[in-house]
Amino acid sequence: MNPDLIADARDGGLVLIVDDVPDNLAVLHDALDESGYTVLVATHGEAALQRAAQAQPDVILLDAVMPGLDGFEVARRLKADPVTAGIPIIFMTGLTETDAVVEAFAAGGADYVTKPLRPREVLARLATHLRTARDQRQARNALDAFGHATLVVRERDGRRLWQTALARRLMAEVFPEIPELLLPAEVSAWLAREGERRRAGGEATALQITRGDRRLGFDLHPMPGDQGSEREWLLVLRETSEAALTQALMQALPLTAREAEVLHWVIQGKTNRDIGEILGTSPRTVHKHLEHVFEKLGVETRTAAAALALGKLRRGGEGT
Repeated sequence: MNPDLIADARDGGLVLIVDDVPDNLAVLHDALDESGYTVLVATHGEAALQRAAQAQPDVILLDAVMPGLDGFEVARRLKADPVTAGIPIIFMTGLTETDAVVEAFAAGGADYVTKPLRPREVLARLATHLRTARDQRQARNALDAFGHATLVVRERDGRRLWQTALARRLMAEVFPEIPELLLPAEVSAWLAREGERRRAGGEATALQITRGDRRLGFDLHPMPGDQGSEREWLLVLRETSEAALTQALMQALPLTAREAEVLHWVIQGKTNRDIGEILGTSPRTVHKHLEHVFEKLGVETRTAAAALALGKLRRGGEGT
């Protein structure tokens, strides 16, 4: 599909209808078209998966009972694919038994309407989920634009409900063995513990995980409004590494690359001998670099140099 057409369609909403009955498709297509939506159709599950991945609709209206891949399996596959996981699914079903409704929500459905369909009801449900989907997409784009890697996760099963592109990249690089939409066990355990702390009125503590030379920090924030039984949380990710911290010191202070490296390890509490072993140089050379650092910063001790550097970094972070 032409990307320009997809972009234009987003003004009124791009909706994918999946149903194997032509009469149902015709009724819904006409109602949505008259209401300003752009409509795509699919008559079986495989076509639905392909079109959803290609066109990225705002909302999917999905028939629960179809030959071949039924709607429940289509929903599970959509939610398992990072490309389509964030698209809300409204099930269309003639099954009103509790088990069928439960299965629809368990498969990833956001809502359902019963057959025979009432177009006005479908339009009302559609408008609600379309607004939510757009708000979430705008939030993800804004967070990425400002360099914030952010996830929304569900506490009870550690599932990522949505994530910015930056968060997806960091999680894939630091935790390559973890499925795309889940959390590592240590993050899930921290989430449950700190979530309980927040509900008891305390302040959540951050989590730091080190993998090789990568360090990833997690901060926990409540989602706006009532969390209900789902207990969804906003996680903000921040990566720190030796190279990143050294670069930040060079930007904040008038230091050479080697002087910034030495100061970085001083901040970590390392001795001159330790720093020499890390950098592959002698303690005497480290001492010389440290003398230059003291002179440039106007301090006389390691403690003062570390305090000044940390203060600069904090103020720099607050200004970004």
